[in-house]
Amino acid sequence: MTTQANKVAAVTGGSAGIGKVICEQLLAQGYEVISLSRRGADIAHPQLHNIEVDLSDRAATAQAVAAMVQQHEVTTVVHNAGVIRAALLPDVKLSDLDALVDLHLGCAIQLVQAALPAMRARQFGRVVLLSSRAALGLQTRTSYSATKAGMLGMARTWALELAPEGITVNVVAPGPIRTDMFYDVVQQGSDKEKALAASVPVRRLGESADVARAVSFFTDAANSFVTGQVLYVCGGTSVGSLAL
Repeated sequence: MTTQANKVAAVTGGSAGIGKVICEQLLAQGYEVISLSRRGADIAHPQLHNIEVDLSDRAATAQAVAAMVQQHEVTTVVHNAGVIRAALLPDVKLSDLDALVDLHLGCAIQLVQAALPAMRARQFGRVVLLSSRAALGLQTRTSYSATKAGMLGMARTWALELAPEGITVNVVAPGPIRTDMFYDVVQQGSDKEKALAASVPVRRLGESADVARAVSFFTDAANSFVTGQVLYVCGGTSVGSLAL
């Protein structure tokens, strides 16, 4: 069966950090890009479309993705949006867990379900979920680690289900990346930041572009023989220890 790729991508959390760089990269590669985020991406490009939505709100997300697929034939989905909600075990709130389940897992399901008809019609699709090195375990990350680890099992399951239809599903799991979300937890320029960088095997913190390049590999139409995989973009911290 002939595979016919089209270059229309939906990116969650495209207004800042890793998501913004992913949007910029896809645009440079000739994609039409729909950014779904709480606020619009500050990117001046005729192929960039913003949908402002709280992706932890299932009803609002359902409305947003329904409107998106009515206007755009999305065959590439990059689910990047995420929050941490750090807490040691005695202080973990189940409401935080619920919110992260909705954002990290539920939103991914809603997005891919909405895009599936177009993917199946073309016998082509690319799904990339942004997990985290924290899926392997990290102090204060009960809710975050649990839901980011859940992405791995979900992606492997989808990869098996969708492979016969030309749809690949893969995961990029970043380590410590210098973004606003990172600096919400670690003060910029602090001794803690310097110590963390020194503890990374490659002796530096990651940049959003490091992650975007990995995403680009998985979204490439030519890479049809890679599915169900997890790529840690983490400076080696997935094979060593990491102390925040």
